Amino acid sequence: MEERELTIEEKVVAMLKTVYDPEIPVDVYSLGLIYNIEVDEQKVVHIDMTMTAPNCPASEFIMEDVRIKVESIDGVKNADIKLVFEPEWDKEMMSEEAKLELGFL
Repeated sequence: MEERELTIEEKVVAMLKTVYDPEIPVDVYSLGLIYNIEVDEQKVVHIDMTMTAPNCPASEFIMEDVRIKVESIDGVKNADIKLVFEPEWDKEMMSEEAKLELGFL
């Protein structure tokens, strides 16, 4: 059986799972910090994301890491990262694995 090629969205999700908040040992996707991923016709990836706190000292570093890694994906022309705080992040947005890793389960 042939393996199908991953979509750009799937590649973006896989790449986001390699981006970590330096203070938390869990990736930004599993933390629930990624609110929206869209790929337009020009292959520009639009990502709405948040931080665990509005005054997160690592927010610039994390957003730049997301941008660099997403733009490194074959087929992606550009990455547009938007920082949003609505809805406010809550630990309930984390994956079960993230909650287990951080001791919330």
